[in-house]
Amino acid sequence: MPSSVVEISDQDRLTLESWTRSRTVSAGRVERARIVLAVADGAGTTQAAAQVGVSRPTVIKWRDRFAAEGIAGLDDEPRSGRPKRIDDAAILAATLEPPPEHLAVTHWSTRLLAGQLKIGDATVARAWRKYGIKPWRRETFKFSTDPELEAKVRDVVGLYLNPPTNAIVLCVDEKSQIQALNRTAPILPVRPGLPEKATHDYKRNGTTTLFAALEVATGKVVDQCYDRHGKAEFGDFLRKVAKAYPRQELHVVVDNYHTHKHAEIKEWLEKNPRVTLHFTPTSGSWLNLVEVFFGIITRQAIRRGSFDSVPQLVAAIRAFITGWNDRAHPFTWTKTADEILPHATRKRDSDARH
Repeated sequence: MPSSVVEISDQDRLTLESWTRSRTVSAGRVERARIVLAVADGAGTTQAAAQVGVSRPTVIKWRDRFAAEGIAGLDDEPRSGRPKRIDDAAILAATLEPPPEHLAVTHWSTRLLAGQLKIGDATVARAWRKYGIKPWRRETFKFSTDPELEAKVRDVVGLYLNPPTNAIVLCVDEKSQIQALNRTAPILPVRPGLPEKATHDYKRNGTTTLFAALEVATGKVVDQCYDRHGKAEFGDFLRKVAKAYPRQELHVVVDNYHTHKHAEIKEWLEKNPRVTLHFTPTSGSWLNLVEVFFGIITRQAIRRGSFDSVPQLVAAIRAFITGWNDRAHPFTWTKTADEILPHATRKRDSDARH
């Protein structure tokens, strides 16, 4: 049984006393130094515990550690903790496998995977953040099945990059079913520290369809709103576009919507040879630059608006486009057809990524 008497050298005493006066030594070391000094000065276990303000087992522990190992015995003990039981590679490998059927979920959460691997969910979260894994997110993609895909891509992109001399290149499409929504309470304006606020519920007051023709070289837009979006409306809009650009050769990019190929449209085109339609491939409406404009007007004039009627919605659209044409800028296409095509078709060889 270890002795309750501790012998301490002059050098050790100087060291321990310096600890008790230091402002940089940890509180734990100061406490242990005071225990050893008290015992070395003749205090018993109970008296030393009372003097330092610790329990008897604590006095015994550090007294015996000092007696056996000297100053080194007063160092902090290594923390045991739970050793790391799984590395990031194993976490990622498990993440990329679908959850077992009995969980009846489509993707992993940190808690589900942690429970499966018997580790903490914070460990899973750290691994996901480190490697940018987000199982809850999903993006969409679609490959065009158009047999004339390459020809149409090269045709449309060629118009953007090398338009015919003295010709106008226009991108035409319709944005259908634009709703005139009226919020059930007034919209609260933006304030310092607070965003604009609107009620979640609303009243529907009808819809309209916006036809737009974007001039690529200038960014200017010719527009017209209709109640419907059939061949009659498309034909009427084509005539309006042709009238807006009299006696000029027009190359018009449109998508594969069936009304754009109707017999009446073909008949009109034969009578107006200065207007040529160029079709984007199936599932390739992203090639039509007017879609970019539709995104802009939706964000800046429609989505956050509140409209009592369709005429009010149409007036707001018209006002936005009038202002847009005053500040319009060219829409510049940068990718060549050779850069686009490898990403627009599904690879058919054995090295295809999945």
